[in-house]
Amino acid sequence: MKERTLIKNAKIINEGKIFTGDVLIENGIISKIAGTLIFSENIHTIDATGKYLLPGIIDTHVHFRQPGFTNKGDIETESRAAVAGGITSYFEMPNTNPNALTQFLLQQKFDYAASTSYANYSFFMGIDSNNLHTVVRTDLKNVCGISDDGVNFQISGNLISEKAEYLEQVFSECKGIFAIHSEDDATIEKNTDFIQKIFKEQIPIECHPLIRNEECCFIATKKAIALAEKHNTRLHILHLSTAKEAELFLNNIPLSEKKITTEVCIHHLWFCDDDYKTLGSKIKWNPAIKTKADKEGLWKALLDNRIDIIVTDHAPHTIEEKGRNYLKCPSGAPMVQHSLVAMLEFYHKEKITLEKIAEKMCHNPAILYKIINRGFIREGYFADLVLVDLNSPFTVCKENILYKFGWSPFEGQTFQSKITHTFVNGNLVYEKGNFSEFISGQRLTFLHE
Repeated sequence: MKERTLIKNAKIINEGKIFTGDVLIENGIISKIAGTLIFSENIHTIDATGKYLLPGIIDTHVHFRQPGFTNKGDIETESRAAVAGGITSYFEMPNTNPNALTQFLLQQKFDYAASTSYANYSFFMGIDSNNLHTVVRTDLKNVCGISDDGVNFQISGNLISEKAEYLEQVFSECKGIFAIHSEDDATIEKNTDFIQKIFKEQIPIECHPLIRNEECCFIATKKAIALAEKHNTRLHILHLSTAKEAELFLNNIPLSEKKITTEVCIHHLWFCDDDYKTLGSKIKWNPAIKTKADKEGLWKALLDNRIDIIVTDHAPHTIEEKGRNYLKCPSGAPMVQHSLVAMLEFYHKEKITLEKIAEKMCHNPAILYKIINRGFIREGYFADLVLVDLNSPFTVCKENILYKFGWSPFEGQTFQSKITHTFVNGNLVYEKGNFSEFISGQRLTFLHE
């Protein structure tokens, strides 16, 4: 249940500044921010001396697997892991089973979340080559956007980015944000055939970035951007993975005015193709993790604002599935529990500032998707907040992994920082390894005309 809470002496990271202050939470809302707040009456007080307070992380790209794949994860288990990682809001993709391709199926997902989600939520309306008539009826004040990510992904030629004529129709008729998986299927098929002639059915995992290479990403992204510009469409390119693609995006206008935006995933910032040798299929994602030069190019674009937000593409699979040979091994891995601490590790290495982390993981997702009253520490905003101890090392191991299936590509990694408290709508849902029994997540709303 909500209560009046006073967070004292926190180092507040917000809107490009860090300052020490107190934050008062009342009825789920940030009611007061000041240098010092004193109350004589009983109030739940958290001494945050030495800790940093950020707005709750908004992860706009996850796959929580419900309905249809709940052996891998579900809304309750994965949102629980998310709040332990400082994520207070998420957007989930449509490739559940069945895919969220009708308004009824989309509403079912919202119904699941209403009773089980620890974090705030929204769900993308799915689009394939047959349901445009349904998609255009989506209420974009209550739904984050439209996406093809993962929908009919296994079927050759079924990516929306492959269907130029249909994509033109989509761009001309759809309002709101259209978020697409951008890879060229013909190039992937050509590369797969070439590699398969060499290795038959035993393709090494190291070939993944050769099959889903720079060319396949760049062709699709360049084509999608050209069509979006033609129709003045609000386009978002998901999980950018190459330095070459990053050159296609602008950084000379404010994010609120951009029509074409993009994101980068934690794993594309952390890993490179050298890591396949030790981690194998545990880091098999689509698009593929590519070269060290691509990783550095993505970092450059993130820091100079061509890349707008940081996401996880959290996509759980069982360890048994990940142990299959290349052609049968699914792409994706878990990330939500460790995304913020991974970015804080880059802060410790002086790769990025704390202010920039808050910008890319909190402020910008709210701006980009026009989320109402979230993403900032402001009076009158929802009290979605995360407290972090930057000097509390821990090592990822099976005993502290919270994903339903119990593994992580970060297993064995020591992080220097730890999430100590997570508030969702003013409720303390996570505190030093303990969870509230109160389901605090709410449906997100959006400022669309």
